[in-house]
Amino acid sequence: MASTEGGLRIRGDDNLQSMLVGTVMRKIKSRTWKKQRYFKLQDDCMTIWYKSKKAGNAHSTFSVGDVEAIREGHQSEVLLSIAEEFPADRCFTLVFRGRRGNLDLVAESAEEAQSWVTGMKKLIENLENMGEREKLDQWIGDWFKKADKNNDGRMNFKEVQDLLKMMNVDMNEHHAHRLFTMADKSCSGTLEDDEFVLFYKMLTQRDDVLRVFQEFSADGQKLSQSDLEDFLREEQLEGGDTQQQAKQLIEQYEPSDAAKLLNAMTFDGFLMYLGSAEGSIFNPQRRGVFQDMSQPLCHYFISSSHNTYLMEDQLRGQSSVEGYIRALSRGCRCVELDCWDGANGEPIVYHGHTFTSKILFKDVVQAVGNYAFKVSDYPLILSIENHCSVDQQRVMAQHLNHILGDKLLKSTLDGQAPIGLPSPEDLKGKILLKAKKIGGLEESLNGLAEDSLTGEVTDEDEVTEIDEDNLNRLSRRVKKSKQRLSKELSDCVVYCKSVHFSSFKHSRIHSKFYEVASFTESKARKHLREAGAEFVRHNARHLTRVYPSGFRTDSSNFSPQEMWNAGCQIVALNFQTAGEGMDLNDGLFGQNGGCGYVLKPGLMTDAEKRFDPETPQTQDDHKPVVLTIQVISGQQLPKVNIKEDSIVDPLVRVEIHGVPMDQAKQETRYIENNGFNPVWYDTLRFTIHTPELAMVRFVVEDYDKASKNDFVGQYTLSLGCMQQGYRHIHLLSRDGTSIPPSSLFVHVRITHLE
Repeated sequence: MASTEGGLRIRGDDNLQSMLVGTVMRKIKSRTWKKQRYFKLQDDCMTIWYKSKKAGNAHSTFSVGDVEAIREGHQSEVLLSIAEEFPADRCFTLVFRGRRGNLDLVAESAEEAQSWVTGMKKLIENLENMGEREKLDQWIGDWFKKADKNNDGRMNFKEVQDLLKMMNVDMNEHHAHRLFTMADKSCSGTLEDDEFVLFYKMLTQRDDVLRVFQEFSADGQKLSQSDLEDFLREEQLEGGDTQQQAKQLIEQYEPSDAAKLLNAMTFDGFLMYLGSAEGSIFNPQRRGVFQDMSQPLCHYFISSSHNTYLMEDQLRGQSSVEGYIRALSRGCRCVELDCWDGANGEPIVYHGHTFTSKILFKDVVQAVGNYAFKVSDYPLILSIENHCSVDQQRVMAQHLNHILGDKLLKSTLDGQAPIGLPSPEDLKGKILLKAKKIGGLEESLNGLAEDSLTGEVTDEDEVTEIDEDNLNRLSRRVKKSKQRLSKELSDCVVYCKSVHFSSFKHSRIHSKFYEVASFTESKARKHLREAGAEFVRHNARHLTRVYPSGFRTDSSNFSPQEMWNAGCQIVALNFQTAGEGMDLNDGLFGQNGGCGYVLKPGLMTDAEKRFDPETPQTQDDHKPVVLTIQVISGQQLPKVNIKEDSIVDPLVRVEIHGVPMDQAKQETRYIENNGFNPVWYDTLRFTIHTPELAMVRFVVEDYDKASKNDFVGQYTLSLGCMQQGYRHIHLLSRDGTSIPPSSLFVHVRITHLE
């Protein structure tokens, strides 16, 4: 089983050997919370176990697969705060996937720290390189260990029954015993390694996939290459050379060498293919950068974060440099800095007039400099909300120049007065400042910018926007006040000058291409309702930023879809808050290499089209489609209720997010007491008028007739990234992290409405 393979891999590796023995390290939570813990790699080479030296039997574990990255040295705020006490070569940080907090550790010696860092990296790399079959073996091995309560390497029937509950299976005792007896080849009354694998296979028998396999198999036993070609062409609607494709799939997924020699695929191979990236609903050809990246910046949706420094809510939450690192690691390309005067002449970043904690501006810039281009080479925009005095603005400019150096864009690309925005391709590796500016770009280039330190305040300040949205609740503020700007900071602004927005007509006549307006969500909605086509047209030439209302003190998100419908590029979301808003954001930006830029549909960038999201059917080339999804089955859905004997009653909801006409949701029936292998065969149909903008979200819930359904898992993607035919959907947790092997099996068809 998987653990024995792990054993073979670690022989002769000193780092992994010493991790198996275990090490005492300090777990650090703050400058004052530093406690010793005993850390040890388990024999499966997949789990880290740790416990306090004092406590009784209490211990914690985490999976190697949960670790996203390892940072060496003082690379977290916590470790920076104790830098004087512990040298960098003894410190390291484990960064987890999703929204789980980091684990900051200090080893007893530099050698021990290095041993763990190198060992962990090897284990993560090993996991990433695992094939589908190995992953399955690993998964089976994990269940075996969980169920083998007395650790004797075998499982009796009672342990098997307990395991079924853990696995979300509600099976009557008679059926379970029949499977147990069939798997117990040695007739010992217990299941050992291979017998348990057989039991698991019988348990996970996929009749739904077998039906498809037998429909295309000439002899019911295997798919010949020609059978497989028919399947790829007729069902999966794969274009291109299906002969070559069939050959490759057999080569890659067929476990039987005998079948490979016959150029054929057995049922096992077919199942492996359907569970792989090629068999998934997301088109692998859209995974990397595939779009034209040489169009003007305003032709792209840009993954954007609001109040990036916050880890929690807007009133009392913790501000942290970690917020920037996490957003950038998720492909975010526009982060926000709320800047205020701090002590000792050092500007700070925090949510003004609230009890959120404060961090140094220079620490944020340092983190941005380190992480800006780790995930994406395309430009990063720093959206500055500037509340600082002129003196501290000068300090801000010094930090930006000193820390970011050549990465900071200080002048137009060719030094000439441009007539439009450059492209993401032109700006690769560059950091752009979005902030107020004295005068325009033209004056700066001609050296005519006056030395005045005064610039007009914009209505971008979120405090003012709260007033605007709630005139009856708060007195309207007179906004003719002027803010003094430092020329040094103003000079750092090139293509993104923050301006006050008057009207679409005014901006059509007077606005420069480098001017950026910001709206709260409610202001943007008002413009959308009253002048949708004008808004789309404005956004074909200008960048627009939309951010959540100031009354979302819980850091909740609005749906970014309605803003994308208007062509708004910088739709800023609270990245720290899981839910539908971030699911849609992750879904849209999961394509195109996860680079944070997605090209808007042509109907939004061509000013002649006059596209109005409220009335898409009036477009000349209006081509609606029908999306038909048959939800066939679910596999090994996670338990949502901690109670041991509770089993999921799953239902699947398919949601369409798009222009108002396309917004829709439909649900399957719920299946009682089966989270392990529920079967629906329910068909859902949607008419989609603007397929170019449509997102599809699959949500699995645990039905509860007495209260709100519990969330089980979800997966969101752009309609344009969907593969047709029989496909698996690999579900994600609320946090957007994968929860293997939980999946849905569906059949997808997209047809043009005649």
